[in-house]
Amino acid sequence: MDRLRMGVIGLGWFGEIHAETIAGVPNLELAALCTRTPERLAEMGKKFGVSKLYRDYREMLDDPDIDAVSICTMWDQHTAPAVDALKAGKHVFLEKPIASTVADARTITAAAKDAKGILFIGHVVRFNPRFRMAKQAIDEGRIGKIVALSSRRNIPAAWTPTILEKIGPIVGDAIHDTDIMLWMTGDRIVSAYAQTVDVRGLKYPDIGQTMYRFAGGASATLETVWCMPEKTPFDIDERMSIIGSEGIIHIQDTFPNLAIVDDNKLHSPDTTYWPMFNGVRGGALREEFNYFASCALKGEAVTIGTAEDATAALEATLAAEESARTGELVRIG
Repeated sequence: MDRLRMGVIGLGWFGEIHAETIAGVPNLELAALCTRTPERLAEMGKKFGVSKLYRDYREMLDDPDIDAVSICTMWDQHTAPAVDALKAGKHVFLEKPIASTVADARTITAAAKDAKGILFIGHVVRFNPRFRMAKQAIDEGRIGKIVALSSRRNIPAAWTPTILEKIGPIVGDAIHDTDIMLWMTGDRIVSAYAQTVDVRGLKYPDIGQTMYRFAGGASATLETVWCMPEKTPFDIDERMSIIGSEGIIHIQDTFPNLAIVDDNKLHSPDTTYWPMFNGVRGGALREEFNYFASCALKGEAVTIGTAEDATAALEATLAAEESARTGELVRIG
């Protein structure tokens, strides 16, 4: 087999982006779509020219012609489709966070142990070339022992009113930087302290500020602001500094890596994660799907985006959210 026939479960805004990405990967075929909303299902089927349309993901899993699934349901609805897909022998691309609880994350991990298909967790930042080069430099020993890390991952308020009714900024976005910090250090987080700020009165607070301590002694601070002014001309302000005993790495993927002025307005669109070219998505998300497809077609377990790494990042961010609720330091492990 040199091509995977893939279905997408969950067709919210990011499920649609997944479908647009799959359509542009040579060894993937977008073969089926699933969502519970009939109007949305018909709309997406027409857009992508897909005839296999399901309102129940279990019917998709019963189709022997589907080799793999991308699961883009809400994070608290990951467990059943992921476990069922693995039991059905499908390869599984599961969006982050792996689950909404550590117990559910471990259930998914256990289901993958003896499964025919592979399990990959979509922590897309690992496929950002700037972060990959930073990891390479660290592995080469160029900055010595890591002693401190800091990150910023801020997005405009226009993006987030709907999201903040479903998930908070720490587990929703700081989980990316948590995962990267765990990856860069090769260490584990032993404590978390966090504070949040409620700006707009939504279900979850708009701002999360987090501090971690690593087992090896390094400390980290993470800033996640989901309410930058709506007129902000860029989609993300993303930065990370990694300070070692012998050097420093600074990563920046934010305005103005591309600036477009039209109608007296300045725009700085995404050029890294899922930019659109000729109707399909490119960037880090496409590289992520390329990696998933390569591993699945070779029958090799993933070494990036493992369930164990994703669970460690989830556990740390959930501890940070608990700290923000209680005002206390939360120890892990």
